Amino acid sequence: MRKIILYMYKYLPFYKQNIRLAMPIILSQAGQIVVQQMDILMVGYVSTVQLAASAFANSVFVIGLVMLMGFSYGLTPAVGHQISKNNTKNIDKMLSSSLFLNITFAIIISIILYFTSYLFKLMGQEDDVIKYATPYFYTLILSLLPFVVFMTNKQFAEGIGNTKYAMYITIISNLINIGLNYTLIFGKFGAPALGLFGAGIATFIARLFLAISFLLIFKYNSLFKTYFKNIKFAYINKVSIRTLFSIGLPISIQMLLEVSAFAISAIMAGWLGAVSLAANQIAIGLASISFMIVTGIGSATTIRISHQYSHKDLPHIIMAAKASIHIVLAFMGMAAISFIVFRNYLPKIYTQDPHLIALTAPLLIIVGLFQLFDGLQVILLSILRGLGDVKHAMFYAFIAYIVINLPLGYYLGFKLNMGLAGLWIAFIIGLGSAAILFLYRFRTIYSKLKIKLKTTP
Repeated sequence: MRKIILYMYKYLPFYKQNIRLAMPIILSQAGQIVVQQMDILMVGYVSTVQLAASAFANSVFVIGLVMLMGFSYGLTPAVGHQISKNNTKNIDKMLSSSLFLNITFAIIISIILYFTSYLFKLMGQEDDVIKYATPYFYTLILSLLPFVVFMTNKQFAEGIGNTKYAMYITIISNLINIGLNYTLIFGKFGAPALGLFGAGIATFIARLFLAISFLLIFKYNSLFKTYFKNIKFAYINKVSIRTLFSIGLPISIQMLLEVSAFAISAIMAGWLGAVSLAANQIAIGLASISFMIVTGIGSATTIRISHQYSHKDLPHIIMAAKASIHIVLAFMGMAAISFIVFRNYLPKIYTQDPHLIALTAPLLIIVGLFQLFDGLQVILLSILRGLGDVKHAMFYAFIAYIVINLPLGYYLGFKLNMGLAGLWIAFIIGLGSAAILFLYRFRTIYSKLKIKLKTTP
């Protein structure tokens, strides 16, 4: 026991630094999922069918959303490396090029998502689910453009080491979203009761606020206004675009593969009926809260690792990496216990439908176990991003999520008639496989770095 305490004490400064950097990011990252969860939570009190419709619409929309988020994530380590070199001119070029790329990408994805809505009837969902999902889906598409403007500015700010402004405006945006949800979903203060469609309008307005607020911060805040003034079309250049693509595209594809596994599994859950689809959505919603907190820790880890890597500080790289792993395993362990212990109460946050609660409660035991594997793969992936190693993660994600997770989920869920339980057991195995592969890659890179630094004069 004494050895364990001494071992943990050695990491105490790294725990503090990682958590200090992570807290604003956690609040900002968690804020993104809160917007979606408030839609789900309030709509669940309207009807189970509309809750299922929100699950279906989000399962398709999130594919485009995550691709954009993943691509924007490439800006943080790219800027972090330039900051370490004090290369101001390249930082300006990175910001201009990233805004151009991300906005262009958002427009293309919005068009693709719009035409995808014409395929909804071919996806095996109930007619009432499609009826409510379609108009809600269109409002989500409209929110993509302002969201990507916010994400670009947020990732840039994190790259230069500032995480607090994204946190502030995200908190305000969430309050706006909650107020508008209450007003438009239930028809309060003289507004019409729009149900799920009202939730979509609220989300669009909240994300528009995010974009406008961060642009104003960039324009008037002393820390950012120099960068804002240097956002120029002339600064869009091949070198920056190539750098952003080399980092952002593999991250985007990796995230796409992971979220596709969840999206396709959600569609498969819809084959079991609207109640099963709604139960799956509640499980994903609850898991998403802990996931976004871990993602915030992961983003902080990427920043810490990228800065240390730029200075070839191998001891601090490994200490910072291990500290984040310890933090995440401790947090997800507590989350797992909470899911299991409170499984009969957590679904009641989203619905009062007794049949839906009865179906969701036992599922949360599996979702609880899922937490540990999910947290571990997130943090290991963040470490690889900080080291600039994103291509291997993309291929490993394909193996874990597409080759292993999806076929196994279909086999367990439908061939062995395990239903939703089978789909979530497949998630555990898929994410566990991803964690093992990411850990293998990190150990490989670490070994190569040790050899390289020993032989460098």
